[in-house]
Amino acid sequence: MIILLDYFYLVLGAMLTIAAFMTLRDKHNPKRFTTALFWGLYAVVYLVGERIPPVVAGSIMVLMALIAGFGGIALGKYGFLPEGERRASAQRLGHRLFIPALIIPVVTMLGSTLLKDVTINGMLLFEQKHLTLVALGCASLLAVAAACWLTRATPVQGMREWRRLVDSIGWALVLPHMLAVLGLLFSEAGVGKAVAHIATTYVAMDSRFIAVAVFCIGMALFTIVMGNGFAAFPVMAGGVGIPILIGVYDANPAVMAAIGMFSAYCGTLMTPMAANFNIVPAALLELPDKNAVIKAQIPTALPLLGANILLLYFLMNM
Repeated sequence: MIILLDYFYLVLGAMLTIAAFMTLRDKHNPKRFTTALFWGLYAVVYLVGERIPPVVAGSIMVLMALIAGFGGIALGKYGFLPEGERRASAQRLGHRLFIPALIIPVVTMLGSTLLKDVTINGMLLFEQKHLTLVALGCASLLAVAAACWLTRATPVQGMREWRRLVDSIGWALVLPHMLAVLGLLFSEAGVGKAVAHIATTYVAMDSRFIAVAVFCIGMALFTIVMGNGFAAFPVMAGGVGIPILIGVYDANPAVMAAIGMFSAYCGTLMTPMAANFNIVPAALLELPDKNAVIKAQIPTALPLLGANILLLYFLMNM
C-alpha cells in the first residue's frame, strides 16, 4: 500500500477537529465558540478541501479571516501537569527529551533517500511526487509516538499540548497558506508586467547597478508585503529579472535566482507577514513585544541586503 500525502492532510484535519471539539468544551475560554469555529472551519479545508466547490472553500477562508480579524480566538485551559511532575519528568529524561525532535530530520532524510525506491507487492512505499513531504509526515508521527513512550504520557495529553500550541499561534498558523495563494494571484493578475512597466518607465535601467538594486530591493519589499519569498520571486523575476537582468545584461539565471531569493529572505527578516518566523516565536515565548524578533533582525537584514546587491552586481555574468 503506497503512503500518500493525502493521508497526512486527513490526519491534520482530524487533529484540528479534535482541537475544535476540546475548545468547545473548555468553559475557561472566554471565546470558546468562535475559537472552536475557527479551528473547525480550518479542519474542513484539510478533510474535504478538494471535494468542495472553490466558492465554498473561499467563503470558509473569508469567514476565518473575519473571526480572526474581530479577535475571535482566545486561550483557554489546557490541562497542564503539575509543576513538580513536569520538573521531575524533565530531570528523569535528561537529554533523551531531544530524541523525538531528532527523529523528524533523521527519518525524513532516510525516507527521502534510502527508502525512496522501496516497494511492497510491486508498489512503491512512498508517493514519489511528494516524497519529502510524505517522509516528513511519517517522521512526525513516529516522533509523537516516541514522545509518548519517553514521557509516559497519553495521546490525549499530546492533543492538549497541540491545542495549546495552535491557540497560542492563533490566526498566524493560517497565514503562510494564504500568502502562498496571494503570490499566485499576483502572478495571474499580471503584477509582474506592471512592475516591468513601472521599472522601465520611471527608473533609469540603462545602469546595470541600478537594475540590480531595483531587483534585489524589489524582492525584499514584495516579500515584506507578501511574507513569502517564493511568492515574490515570480513577480520580480517576470518584471525585472528575466527581461532586464537576463535579457539586457546577460545575467546568469542561476546566479540571479539564487541571490534574488537571498534578497527576499532579507525581507522575511523584517516583516510580521512572515508569521511562522517572526510572530509565532514571539507568541510561543510569550514576549511582551510581538515585534521583538523583527526588531532584533533588522540590523542584520539591511546590511545583508546591501551585500546581496554587490554580490549580484559582480557575479551576475559568471
